[in-house]
Amino acid sequence: MFTGIITDIGRVRSVEQRGDTRFVIATAFAMDTVAIGASIACGGACLTVVEKAPDSFAVDVSAETLSKTTLGTWVAGTPINLERSLTLGSELGGHLVTGHVDGLATLVAAEREGDSHRLSVDAPEGLEGFVATKGSVCLDGVSLTVNAVQGRRFELNLIPHTWDHTTFRDRVAGDKLNMEVDLLARYVARLAETGTVPVSSLISRTNGS
Repeated sequence: MFTGIITDIGRVRSVEQRGDTRFVIATAFAMDTVAIGASIACGGACLTVVEKAPDSFAVDVSAETLSKTTLGTWVAGTPINLERSLTLGSELGGHLVTGHVDGLATLVAAEREGDSHRLSVDAPEGLEGFVATKGSVCLDGVSLTVNAVQGRRFELNLIPHTWDHTTFRDRVAGDKLNMEVDLLARYVARLAETGTVPVSSLISRTNGS
């Protein structure tokens, strides 16, 4: 599990074609504290460390993951949002994130608004129902709060710190973003779909009734 708070911007050092695709990612993480087999969220995708060096780590990625995320576009030099997995007692600064990408959102616009930046994003078809005003969404591994929703399009506000310390500063209109919907929204939708719990009951419980 992760929290969607980026702690380093890594950079793809090399891409190797094996049975799977191996990425070597340069990082400022203290790799002596990262175990082989540990999970690191890379651009929002939960990946397993299979090799490491003092200033980098390697991950193997299947063809399925490459086809369903932005990882298939990574080349040497690509900047990557990185977050190590949570430990017991960690501060939950964003929201609970699994690192399982649900689909590819599209950045429509990024406009400066005061000191911040307002992003307009189109959700992948079929995922728009999981996005709600004041709710949470994870894009490229970053936990963000939704400001407004209209159809598939939603808006977000990035404060200067988030803009400066994530890869959003390099994004342009038309770019694809790894999107993970909020875990609570996922289960509420599933319960409503199966009729296990009436939607009205879920809403009353959320409101503390």
